[in-house]
Amino acid sequence: MQNGDAMISALLSHDLPKSKVLAALLGLILLGLALAPFLFPGAAAINTAAKICIFIVLVASYDILLGYTGIVSFAHTMFFGIGGYGVGLSLYFLGATWPIVALGIVVALILGVALAFIIGLVSLRVKAIFFAMITLAVASAFLILATQLSALTGGEDGRSFRVPELIRPATKLLETPVFGLEITGRVAAYYLIFFAALALFLVALRLVNSCFGRVLQAIRENELRAEALGYRVVYYRTLASCLSAALAVAAGCLSALWLRYTGPETTLSFAIMLDVLLMVVIGGMGTLYGAVIGTTLFVLAQNYLQKLMGIASAATEGIPLLPRLLHPDRWLLLLGILFVLSVYFFPTGIAGRLAGPPRKEESQR
Repeated sequence: MQNGDAMISALLSHDLPKSKVLAALLGLILLGLALAPFLFPGAAAINTAAKICIFIVLVASYDILLGYTGIVSFAHTMFFGIGGYGVGLSLYFLGATWPIVALGIVVALILGVALAFIIGLVSLRVKAIFFAMITLAVASAFLILATQLSALTGGEDGRSFRVPELIRPATKLLETPVFGLEITGRVAAYYLIFFAALALFLVALRLVNSCFGRVLQAIRENELRAEALGYRVVYYRTLASCLSAALAVAAGCLSALWLRYTGPETTLSFAIMLDVLLMVVIGGMGTLYGAVIGTTLFVLAQNYLQKLMGIASAATEGIPLLPRLLHPDRWLLLLGILFVLSVYFFPTGIAGRLAGPPRKEESQR
């Protein structure tokens, strides 16, 4: 038993959840995602589960910038888009094979990290607000570029493409169902996304709990003190930007493989950037477990809140005004109210609130 606990602790980089409630919630999410094709049959449910897996990686990568380093960037979806276009265009033009997938991932990673390095090296010396504006301008330019180069990217329509045969929906991997579920290429694609997302999340967790991660937190808390101690702030911030960009590129690659499509609306839209910000704030900045909770709650609300409001509206039809307030068309209003309430009652995010105040020995580090 002790060996098992030690193995789990090492796997989580000795950053175990700080409370039983948080651990139970994270375990429930992990179990739900691991068994999603069996527990929630249907295309909508498995699409939702896959989106949660992909966005956990994307939100965790952004939290490394915002929560751990204190960098506000509006160009993060650009790296997500580079990953999506890297894999998507490779498969579209060169053929649907695994070596081509690997080629697309490598090219996207090189391009994404190089851009992050250039932006960081040029811009991270300026004040935070100016850096945020620079990243917004770069992201907007990249979005315009993607829509204008229609011969390459497909323009606003994007590109649909074939994926390797193993993960095509029509591929039947087993003749007999497993627990009543047909094991098709769609199921294989889901578990590819799930295990890749899990591995990437554990890498991010290892990163923030390393000596490098501690330096990032020191820079966030007091930049001048960190610099006085001998840490080169621009170097560490630039490296954090590159590592965060690499994780965002990987999330974009997973998204392209799952959707078998890449386009501006699915990868480069500023609305995605706003969603990522909301997920980080709801889950809790400066804790990667918050990325898991914030992403899960937000994506579930996006996909099912409208349906629940429709049921509630029908159930309260005899009550004045309430059916109109609960009409499915007003789901964004209710989502906004829920977000305001979550910020009010959980100012440090859900994960931060569940973890409780820092222990005395941790606060004195």
